[in-house]
Amino acid sequence: MTLLTDLLDQSRLVPIIQADSAAAAVAAARAIHQGGIGQVEVVLRNAQALDCIKAIRSEVPEVRVGAGTVLSGEQARAVREAGAQFIVTPTTTDTLLAALMDTGLPFAPGVSSLSDIGRMVEAGCQQLKLFPAELSGGVALLKAISSIFPGVTFCPTGGVAENNLASYLALGNVFAVGGSWIAPNKLVAEGNWQGISQRAAAKSQVPGL
Repeated sequence: MTLLTDLLDQSRLVPIIQADSAAAAVAAARAIHQGGIGQVEVVLRNAQALDCIKAIRSEVPEVRVGAGTVLSGEQARAVREAGAQFIVTPTTTDTLLAALMDTGLPFAPGVSSLSDIGRMVEAGCQQLKLFPAELSGGVALLKAISSIFPGVTFCPTGGVAENNLASYLALGNVFAVGGSWIAPNKLVAEGNWQGISQRAAAKSQVPGL
């Protein structure tokens, strides 16, 4: 089975996109790619999300596009049909986990506690999304559990930004980080693609990248 890390580039960053139109999503994805990042996550937080995934996959094929905020089996199947290449979730139920596995796509199920992590490990999942990362314990939590779950790696999202990005990426059990600071809703709404590209390119200033 393909792992999520098999799809991600060396930037180890997964920018989140939330756009009100497919055209805006495509422009944002292009800007992110021009800044040197090869993957994006489109969150299912509005009615346009599936169209955004389809458009990015079709018009910006050099960018790997994933789906985030997937909460149900129906959504998991829908994002697969839309062309999503990976899935991340904020939380994980048994029903959702079964649906994620059925898609055949790489996925990172959402966890926020040791019990959540234990359940996912029992299910055979080794790459997890920690959400909301900062509120769940952040860097301190990930350090504390590294010896308890030695084979498990995480993509922290939620409260991760320029001020703490390097601290997360320095951890051996972090395979990537996700967040909206590269393509914030304000810049997407304004059509400030240059600003988004510059934020993506700023990764070169982060230790560990």
